[in-house]
Amino acid sequence: MATHSGSERTIYAALAGNLLIAVTKFIAAALTGSSAMLSEGVHSVVDTGNELLLLYGLRRAALPPDPSHPFGYGRELYFWSFIVALLLFALGAGVSFYEGIMHIRAPEPVENVMVSYVVLAFSAIFEGLSWRVAFKEFNRRRGNLDFFAAVRQSKDPTAFTVLFEDSAALAGIFVAFIGILAAQILEMPELDGLASIGISIILAVTAVYLARESKGLLIGEPASRKLEAAILEIAGQDKAIRSANGVLTVHLAPDQIVAALSAEFEDNVSVPDVEACIVRLERRLRSEHPEITVLFVKPQTSATWQAWRAELEAAEDSG
Repeated sequence: MATHSGSERTIYAALAGNLLIAVTKFIAAALTGSSAMLSEGVHSVVDTGNELLLLYGLRRAALPPDPSHPFGYGRELYFWSFIVALLLFALGAGVSFYEGIMHIRAPEPVENVMVSYVVLAFSAIFEGLSWRVAFKEFNRRRGNLDFFAAVRQSKDPTAFTVLFEDSAALAGIFVAFIGILAAQILEMPELDGLASIGISIILAVTAVYLARESKGLLIGEPASRKLEAAILEIAGQDKAIRSANGVLTVHLAPDQIVAALSAEFEDNVSVPDVEACIVRLERRLRSEHPEITVLFVKPQTSATWQAWRAELEAAEDSG
């Protein structure tokens, strides 16, 4: 629950900032006729919608299991994170690119240019504050990992989605400023449209990266090796188990994991003893690692497990 609390705090900070910025940018675009400013307004609207979708995904992911979804709704968060990436690409990048092309084909000089500079300055301040909240939350979770390794290993898309959106927003504000300034100094309004195309490229690159990371989570990624080792250690300590052969895990949500344990039981263990052992394992795992919501145990010899792993690795190498 603490993870979700941090995620929601980050999203609400970004939501408040983007909503205020979007309104301000659209007013400035109407007053100045700037293509880059209009693109930035669309960008902020898309980001605002994305934050709402992430909040919706968090709410849906927290729903308890039911007969139609016996493992719960955890993957809803991953689904909506993927939709966020698609919207950022289709709406944010698409509209900005179209607006840039139209402004290059029919250039109009920016009016009341000082309004644009003031709005961009305040937008940078608001986005910077939101970015700071997102970065502190992400930094708190990543530990000693470098930035991109932490993104790849993160199982919570809200941790990096808001951070990347805010980073793209800050880069877009800088590009818009350079475009408007260059158009004013060189008296070439086409440069304002070119800035819109630059913003669309930033959004497209960000969207593709986020989509790739969200796709991996949506398909299913394993838990950390540290957690898998802890499961095997706990299982190996039970008196009914001769050897804990291996474990397969998959994240349904940042704090919802399904684990499948391969274990070889002692020869003298009866079926009721096996059932009692599984109950003990479930109780201890949920106590020490509450993120493990479902545990399956498959009785099999160590040789059978090793043969299956070798076959799996061979298939991976040949693929």
